[in-house]
Amino acid sequence: MITVQQLTKTYGSATVLNIPHLEIPKGQSFGLVGNNGAGKTTLFSLLLDLIQPTTGQIVNHEVQVDKSEAWKPFTSAFIDETFLIGYLTPEEYFYFIGELRGQNKADVNALLAGFEDFFHGEILGQKKYLRDLSKGNQKKVGIVATFIGNPEVIILDEPFANLDPTTQIRLKEIIKELTAHRDVTVLISSHDLIHVTEVAERIVVLHKGEIVNDIKTSTETLKELETFFAG
Repeated sequence: MITVQQLTKTYGSATVLNIPHLEIPKGQSFGLVGNNGAGKTTLFSLLLDLIQPTTGQIVNHEVQVDKSEAWKPFTSAFIDETFLIGYLTPEEYFYFIGELRGQNKADVNALLAGFEDFFHGEILGQKKYLRDLSKGNQKKVGIVATFIGNPEVIILDEPFANLDPTTQIRLKEIIKELTAHRDVTVLISSHDLIHVTEVAERIVVLHKGEIVNDIKTSTETLKELETFFAG
């Protein structure tokens, strides 16, 4: 379980995040939506100890993330292309992540073999550096890298952006499989209300850094979200 308590992030006089309490159970597919500036990436950055909270704490499976690094072996994330290493090929990057997560090349190759349809023949064996790939293909590499080492928590910021429709559909299938069969907690932020309602069993709406709605996904959720964002 991930627990957020009295969490705030302030820059100068501006409070960009203020979450008194939030719990995300193990194995839940959790969606985070909101307009630009709502605090989605700030929350994910705090979850990954990329920035420090002004007040409060986040506990990931009994580990306070800003006090210990013991959460890192079971948590993975892809926020944006800055998580990649541009001068490596995709294969080199996958093996590098594998070493960090205690996986040998055979382990990594076995995992990659399951994503041939996701890569569309555009990633492996192309002898291209990551920096030379399209934004969409960079995202494919970053997303698949989060699956290496069987993490228990996966955090994806705007995973559907820059992906073609076929890949978006496959990604939704992958996310559903993760939470349905492997007891993996998947946290997704997205501007695309249709995609997030299709994969998340629970959706939290952030507005100006605060939680304004916490919805168990149903057939009415998309309409409810559209009504909220239409003002």
